Amino acid sequence: MTAAAIGNGAAGWGAEDRNRSIGELAGEFGLTHRTIRHYEEEGLLAPARDGQARIYTHRDRARLALICRGKRLGFSLAEIKDFLTLYDADDAQIEQMRYLQNLARGRVQALERQLQDVQQTLLELRTLDTQISEHLRRAGSTETHPMEENRS
Repeated sequence: MTAAAIGNGAAGWGAEDRNRSIGELAGEFGLTHRTIRHYEEEGLLAPARDGQARIYTHRDRARLALICRGKRLGFSLAEIKDFLTLYDADDAQIEQMRYLQNLARGRVQALERQLQDVQQTLLELRTLDTQISEHLRRAGSTETHPMEENRS
């Protein structure tokens, strides 16, 4: 999958494909310089250097877009690194897509379990709230702050 299909992290550079500084890249993606340097330390980005200055190419920007999308989807940096490594190694991107599909399916399953847990917890809390309200009414007391009726 292309960076455009997966990346979706920040506005593109358009036809202008010039190199960027860490500040420009950080601003574009809404990240701190520290975060971008951390991605470098983790081996996710490898910008060129001009003395002390980091020089980010269009490829670095595309990789950062993939990193941001992966983080937003809940993937670990190790999983993202594996994905990017496969991207570099496989021109047809077959293994990369298989790997990403397995990751995505795993995240869907985990999120579905979390959703069920949250729904069960909400049900139990609403039941508890109703029981307490009924107890207070029977005791001749009223609720100080009734729970909103907006129950999804």
